Amino acid sequence: MTRIPVCLAALPPLALAMLVGCQLAQRTKSAATLPKAPAATSWALLGFTKADSSNPVLGPSPAGVFTDPILQLAVQWEEKDVFNPAATVKDGQVWLLYRAENEVRKFAKTSRIGLATSADGVHFARQPTPVLYPANDAQKKYEWPGGTEDPRLVEGPNHLYYLTYTAYDGHLARLHVATSPDLRHWTKYGNVFAGAYGGKYVDKWAKSGAIVARYEADGRVVAAQINGSYWMYWGDTQIWLATSPDLIHWTPLEMTPGERPPVPLRSTAATVSDLRVILPTRAGKFDSDLVEPGPPAMLTDQGIRLLYNGRNEPAFGDKALPAGTYAAGQALFDRRDPTKLLRRLDTCFLRPDRPYEITGQVNQVVFLEALVRLNNRWLLYYGTADSKIAVATRPVE
Repeated sequence: MTRIPVCLAALPPLALAMLVGCQLAQRTKSAATLPKAPAATSWALLGFTKADSSNPVLGPSPAGVFTDPILQLAVQWEEKDVFNPAATVKDGQVWLLYRAENEVRKFAKTSRIGLATSADGVHFARQPTPVLYPANDAQKKYEWPGGTEDPRLVEGPNHLYYLTYTAYDGHLARLHVATSPDLRHWTKYGNVFAGAYGGKYVDKWAKSGAIVARYEADGRVVAAQINGSYWMYWGDTQIWLATSPDLIHWTPLEMTPGERPPVPLRSTAATVSDLRVILPTRAGKFDSDLVEPGPPAMLTDQGIRLLYNGRNEPAFGDKALPAGTYAAGQALFDRRDPTKLLRRLDTCFLRPDRPYEITGQVNQVVFLEALVRLNNRWLLYYGTADSKIAVATRPVE
């Protein structure tokens, strides 16, 4: 069976002819097949197939109830929406840490992070209570009432897990970090940029930290040092870069004197104009309005592969995609210099085209955050319309 990147099924033949890394079986009488991808783009991880027989693999549930430590009331914490997961493989199972929201009834809408496990990566058993959530602790003022959102997960030294997540107080998103020995019990360390430049970026909009890691054959996603430091791609308007000696304290890269951003800065990016843009938005493309890291960046022999999310605005982007569409792209950076962009796919490789991806809390969204390998398969987990979680798969080759 010929594998096709699912986001390309709706594109015209001319755009499809530009695809690198796969073949497309045209649904026409001639069933024409495109040429094989040139070697120059063999770095990309393409050919994912959405698991239609099982998707969505996780959705809202009224069953999960816990006593919120701030409200001191019972809350159905995942009743409204479930989306945007992190993942790793531990003890031969996929462990999924996912964002969940309660219904806006008696309470404000709050995000909490839940945990589910699966032996096959498709059928999940949930923990009844969230594992990371706003509480009466030092981070409450940053996490309440908005919550803890959009986790990304790596394993660090001594088998300790490191989770980057968004702390949202209802007004400002901040990038925070927590650690755990077992994925169930977490220690919060607060803002990742608290010690950088005298706290200059603590009260700036920041989220989506994808740490550079090695994807091991046993399914673990292990943080990797390059030139003696850990590296993290982050941001949700442009993509920036930060370094760390210990996976907790991070310093964002600023521009050198005389350096200028590669594109005009809009929205929250304009409030951090000193930062060095590593992967910018692109006019005329699916990622014209916003770029945001996906799963932990993958260190390979060819370079650092970053799967990322892009949002479209047809007025200055891809006129074939609806306004606000979130679709997924890939970029490759130098394995010895994470600031150096080597390659970038010209078009998305995953896009909304299923009903549960097109309609939901936010329409027209596929949003990648987790990639693992299990039983010789790649499993790519993503949020759908900010409402449910789905998976796309491909063989490990």
